[in-house]
Amino acid sequence: MTQKVAVTDSRAVTVNSWGDPNGFPILLLHGTPGSSCGPVPRSSVLYRHGIRLICYDRPGYGDSGRHPGRTVADAAGDVLALADEMKLGEFSVVGRSGGGPHALACAATIDSGRLRNVAVLVGLAPTDAPDWFDGMADSNIEEYELVGDDRTAVIADLTERARQVRADPECLLLALEKEMTEYDREIVTDFSFRRLLTESYREALRFGPFGWIDDVLAFRGPWGFALDKISVPVQLWHGQDDVFTPAHHSRWLAAQIPGASIHIQPRAAHFDAMVVLPRILARLKADSMDMAADAEAPELVRL
Repeated sequence: MTQKVAVTDSRAVTVNSWGDPNGFPILLLHGTPGSSCGPVPRSSVLYRHGIRLICYDRPGYGDSGRHPGRTVADAAGDVLALADEMKLGEFSVVGRSGGGPHALACAATIDSGRLRNVAVLVGLAPTDAPDWFDGMADSNIEEYELVGDDRTAVIADLTERARQVRADPECLLLALEKEMTEYDREIVTDFSFRRLLTESYREALRFGPFGWIDDVLAFRGPWGFALDKISVPVQLWHGQDDVFTPAHHSRWLAAQIPGASIHIQPRAAHFDAMVVLPRILARLKADSMDMAADAEAPELVRL
């Protein structure tokens, strides 16, 4: 199901949803570049777990209105407005890759009475984290370093790359494959995953490069919230051999976020986040149900 949902008086986002319409709602924040069309688990899997999975195009991606100058923190306002417009009560959030920082913004900003828990898969740390570039693929280093040196240069670079992807969505994967580990190559050579990725890239950039540009600028700037103030339960997952977002990013985040849990999976890399997503979604729902049951349990009265 695809729909447009207003998040401000002047701006709307495109939303896709799958699975059980009466199931527990979980918002998936897509990668960079990415879109609300996936990749996501099959609806039959989501139905089996009783999950309603909702994903929206971040501002500037797909048919979502642009929000120039947005920060990472601004995503929380969009998520909460989306949840209100869709009449969601309690919900969870999962962010994959470039969606990870935006998921953490939700954890830091949205009241725990609404947001039950958050998961971040292969997410970035803020750029003031130590050794931020260590172990990162050269293409990502060049892109993020451009932001620090000259914003006009990174805007020009991403504008041209987006033009190439619109002409041939496969070209982005072909470029990334040159730097992938064997674990990522195994994932992206699977026909189903490859088709879903290229469709997502095509949809993300079909009206221009703006979402991609604004994501990269936001990651390199101040995020706008404090990690150590997060009180919502956060779980972090990372493939040990990730070269696009190295695993030490999640290790650093785990040390900053109170009570965060972390799992670094051996023999896995960046795109394995798509493979583990069904398991993570089921865990988010189960933990949310446990929290709700604890909240409803009668208090013991000492006589």
